[in-house]
Formats: sequence, C-alpha cells, structure tokens
Amino acid sequence: MATSQSDVIDFSALDQELQAALESDRIHQNQNQAKLRAVSQGVPYSQFRDLVLASHLRPLEPKDKQASPWKQTWRSSDAHQ
Repeated sequence: MATSQSDVIDFSALDQELQAALESDRIHQNQNQAKLRAVSQGVPYSQFRDLVLASHLRPLEPKDKQASPWKQTWRSSDAHQ
C-alpha cells in the first residue's frame, strides 16, 4: 500500500491546534465563571463587564511579592514627621 503526502499526519501542527483549542476553552471557562459570579452578586453592567474582562488576572502570591525589586524601606506615616 503506497502512502501519499496527504496521508502523512503533521503532529506538531496537530499539537499546536490542540494547545490553541485548550487555551481557548480555558479562557471561555474563566469568563463564564466570572459572568456567573457577577450575576449572583447582582452587580451593575459596568462592574459585570470589568469582572469578565479581568477574569484572566490572578492575585499575587506571597513569593511573587517577595521577589519584587521595589521594596519600601520606610514607613509612609513616618515620612512627614
């Protein structure tokens, strides 16, 4: 049985397509969860829209805050005394 070029499967292209589909599905699920939370909270449309648009954001973890190069070395309440 002879194989032609059209019978060859491009696994790297297939993997890229799968990864793109998985990412699209993840985004859709995040946005849907944000919509459901906003509806259950009864927020106005402007807040609803903001919650959906920011659904991809995640809070900083403590390790992320410690690794920051911006460290305040003084207390802001003592700066004006």
